[in-house]
Amino acid sequence: RDLLPSGRPGEAPMFRKILVANRGEIACRVMRTARRMGIETVAVYSEPDTDALHVRMADEAHCIGGTASADSYLRGDRVLDVARRTGAQAIHPGYGFLSENADFADAVVAAGLTFIGPPGSSMRSMGSKDAAKRLMEAAGVPLLPGYHGADQSMATLAAEADRCGLMDGSPVLLKAVLGGGGKGMRIVRKQSELAGAVASAQREALASFGDARLLLERYLDAARHIEVQVFCDSLGGAVHLFERDCSVQRRHQKVLEEAPAPGVGHALREELGAAAVRAAKAVGYVGAGTVEFIADSNKPDHFFFMEMNTRLQVEHPVTEMISGLDLVEWQLRVAAGEPLPLSQPELALSGHAIEARIYAERPAANFFPASGTLLHLHTPADTGETVAPPSVRASAAGAATRVDTGFVQGDDVSVFYDPMIAKLIVRGPDRAAACRRLHSALGQWRTVGLPTNVAFLRRVLETPQFAAGEVHTNFIPQHAAALFPAAAPPRPPLMVLAAACWMQAVQPLQMGADTAGGDAGGELPSPFATLAFQQLGPSVSGGGGGEDGTPLLLQAVDEEGNAAGGTMRLHIWREAGAAVGRTFGWRIGAGGDIGASAAGAASAVGNGTAEGATGGSGGWAEQAGVLSLGEAPGAGHGGDFRAVIGDESVRGSVFLKPPGPTDGPDTPVEVNLFVYGEQLRICLSDVATQASARAASTAAAAEGAKQLPVVSPMPGKIVQVFVSAGDQVQSGAPLIVLEAMKMEHTLYAAADATVGALHAAPGDVVAQKALLVTFSEK
Repeated sequence: RDLLPSGRPGEAPMFRKILVANRGEIACRVMRTARRMGIETVAVYSEPDTDALHVRMADEAHCIGGTASADSYLRGDRVLDVARRTGAQAIHPGYGFLSENADFADAVVAAGLTFIGPPGSSMRSMGSKDAAKRLMEAAGVPLLPGYHGADQSMATLAAEADRCGLMDGSPVLLKAVLGGGGKGMRIVRKQSELAGAVASAQREALASFGDARLLLERYLDAARHIEVQVFCDSLGGAVHLFERDCSVQRRHQKVLEEAPAPGVGHALREELGAAAVRAAKAVGYVGAGTVEFIADSNKPDHFFFMEMNTRLQVEHPVTEMISGLDLVEWQLRVAAGEPLPLSQPELALSGHAIEARIYAERPAANFFPASGTLLHLHTPADTGETVAPPSVRASAAGAATRVDTGFVQGDDVSVFYDPMIAKLIVRGPDRAAACRRLHSALGQWRTVGLPTNVAFLRRVLETPQFAAGEVHTNFIPQHAAALFPAAAPPRPPLMVLAAACWMQAVQPLQMGADTAGGDAGGELPSPFATLAFQQLGPSVSGGGGGEDGTPLLLQAVDEEGNAAGGTMRLHIWREAGAAVGRTFGWRIGAGGDIGASAAGAASAVGNGTAEGATGGSGGWAEQAGVLSLGEAPGAGHGGDFRAVIGDESVRGSVFLKPPGPTDGPDTPVEVNLFVYGEQLRICLSDVATQASARAASTAAAAEGAKQLPVVSPMPGKIVQVFVSAGDQVQSGAPLIVLEAMKMEHTLYAAADATVGALHAAPGDVVAQKALLVTFSEK
């Protein structure tokens, strides 16, 4: 083969070109190391990923199919065809997709190429969870009570579930035999729920991994998830690279991962590591792998084998941070035939690292996945170096921040793939320092266009229990009150600041010109361009009407788009003669006939249900003041600013999200204010437009209340429909199963009703907000 010299005397030559059979951040991650090592990369992509970041990063890229993974990233034959045509000498599978497909690994080798991962035989022994448990059982490794046999009949699964304690009220866990990431996984707490959970888990497992088989085991509600990184070469060398804790999870997927694991001392670390190495060597393992254990949350030395992931893990960067190693480089060197770069005594753990997975999702809605366009994306700057000597990693000088992502601003987060936007990884000299650094870095994250879990992650870090290392798999439900607080409105000065930034962005001062109706934002619609403003003209506050003009309406909304507090009636104007027009007078107005309720303003956003005062200023006290923008955001969608409000100086950033092309004329502009490490969402409109919208709403309500139709919360595919036209359903009854973001989501009836008509059938691919079920007026 045409290979590069390794650069090390007596060692195997290195690949000249590799194909990365994956997408997103892991594909980009592999390409960065390959580029540093002078290795050319080939990308493969599906039609929706034509402009994806990994496609742009690769030296060359080739389309291998359509939207569905089964027609693209899971098509091993097409991947191999691209590898042959491009002259790639090895294939890196990343994680997910084909990474744990033993047949694909064998096919790569049969084609005369190198698979950058373990041999197919090792995958069959350990990559299949049921086979791995049988192997560990034979080796005497402790296992939780469970079933991992070949008989997948419902009768056998039900009997085994009862044997594991389901009939006595102990929960059990169904888990796909292949794959990971929470796909094909269900917790069952009642016998009556078992059949439905089995069917759903089997469908999801088949769609994600091409194999519907399940295993079953007793579920521990509050356990520790501790895993060990192992590495083996083809010459018999094997080491462990310490442990990670991945206990904080939602929907069976990890949210925060850290290394080393809290509360694990040297003796337990060596015991876990030795057990993991023995397991890997027993199956002739080669490459990077992870042996996962579940442990008693109060006694982590009481641990049980859970599974082995025969691939590089999503959370591998925290191991890189504490070991000072590049694990992808190790993968490439081992696959090229080199021995492990270091022996066990040469490996040193130093410092503490934590990784936060940034997802497009709605945490308060049971972490429902989201999709959409990243209209605005700003991430913390990479600082420090992952690869650093132990003495540096253990000191303040070794602090580091790293972002691994497969997206840039303007990209779409597709419904067809995992909704993870990025991974944010930090390192500090100790756990407390790492927690502080991650909290600060999350405060620098800015996303507009779809909901994320960033604020939720900050709240996790703020809990005393996480700070104390008291983590377990039931952490999120146990601390739900702190992690999902009731929405609270911003302080009045910040509401005013949002309006001032909006004015500066869409109506920058034009010296010597009348700015009454200007909209320098170009494509950005201004509420002052509405029909209502054209009728009222310069009397609207902010448009030249001054202190006595018709007020603006400001409504804060939470992460879900629900109203946070009442609607503010604000008069704001540029102070006459102020330097460059950046000083604003403002007054929060009193009530009147045209005041808006919180529910009215929120409904204009499209989500709200909160109650608020129908008169007055939504509960806001009358007050007035002056605001000065020392550094103002630019025209258009905004930017960084510095403001002085009274005796408070505020530095931050603003991004203005205009109404979408399908939104109604009464839809407000959403002002996203990033201050004090938080994202505030404030919807801004003019009074007359909202008054007209309320009048129309009142007229519709007078005709009689109707059951709201069910619409798709996101783009996806209809998997199952439980009802038919004419069926009477009760509140909470399942209506439709929607497959989106590689997972199934059940839509339920919100009230007792009679089904009028179905507008979608199994197999249909539906858009967000697509009409699915309507109800009769009975």
